Amino acid sequence: MIADATALAEVTASFASGHGPVAVDAERASGYRYGQRAYLVQLRREGAGTALIDPVACPDLSELGAAIADTEWVLHAATQDLPCLRDIGMVPTRIFDTELAGRLAGFPRVGLGAMVENVLGFVLEKGHSAVDWSTRPLPEPWLRYAALDVELLVDLRDALEKELDRQGKLEWARQEFDAIASAPPPEPRKDPWRRTSGMHKVRRRRQLAVVRELWQTRDRIAQRRDVSPGKVLGDAAIVEAALALPPNAHALAALNGFGRVNRRQLEQWQSAVDRARALSESQLPQPGQPVTGPPPPRAWADKDPAAAARLTAARAAVTALAERLNMPQENLITPDTVRRVCWEPPATLDEESVGAALAGHGARPWQVEQVTPVLVRALTEGAS
Repeated sequence: MIADATALAEVTASFASGHGPVAVDAERASGYRYGQRAYLVQLRREGAGTALIDPVACPDLSELGAAIADTEWVLHAATQDLPCLRDIGMVPTRIFDTELAGRLAGFPRVGLGAMVENVLGFVLEKGHSAVDWSTRPLPEPWLRYAALDVELLVDLRDALEKELDRQGKLEWARQEFDAIASAPPPEPRKDPWRRTSGMHKVRRRRQLAVVRELWQTRDRIAQRRDVSPGKVLGDAAIVEAALALPPNAHALAALNGFGRVNRRQLEQWQSAVDRARALSESQLPQPGQPVTGPPPPRAWADKDPAAAARLTAARAAVTALAERLNMPQENLITPDTVRRVCWEPPATLDEESVGAALAGHGARPWQVEQVTPVLVRALTEGAS
């Protein structure tokens, strides 16, 4: 483990002078710690070997990131690791995502282990994917497991590049990789408490307020203690308290999820419930979230039968095209993009107008080229 400034400087120099792409991976402690920070960073490059870096001891990796920024980074499921890498100063300009490459190439199983086995014929050691990577010191078997994640990543990249080229999809993949690398950091989620598991049971606004207060209280505690929110209080307990609206701590203690909580914590949760109970009607959250796009497709038949017919035809056409191209439908074009174009199609249903609409919703040039002709036919048929 690289865990001091001197060793990190040596690794930075070594990787800067290496050659070829850099395999990059990161391990988080989801389910154990608060947030999605990296607790281990693995790198491998020809001429530099493999490095395992402790971002707790070395929280600023910006010099290392700058040293390899112009090199192609090879990651598996890049969108999972790039946010935590960005937080410690590592931001690539070019990437190759082996998971996404596998999807575009039509592989049925795209996990790293399955891809390495199917493409390269090696079986990776399993068993430590869900461990607590914030543990210090990290056990030797865990470090070996982590090193294996980057051991064959560049070999896998090279084999997938050849396969994508053989299928005529390499340029498509490059456009997808560029879109990931150039994407801005995601905006903070609005009203994250609404994603509490089991929220579909909560109907009344007062109950929604209880969920909000309990969720926010739990989040503050989890952040202060640096533990996963689920270890502080489960989603099921939050929803049960919201539905029951307990008038006091004794009633709260009778609910599932609160029975083993100590008195001080119980009073803390009951205070959150009491705050929600004391809110005026104008302070209560509204049911549902503001809809910025089309309504849910199940409502289209009543709201706009013509749009529903367009969507049915478009979905069938896109599904058929994805099957011909041997890739998942969502990688060919996002379902949200199809819905938006079907709900508000351009006034003229020709390839130029429909293509412009797809591009306006973020479709890449290769997606516009492939999807536009079938979508024009589907929208025309759906309108007739």
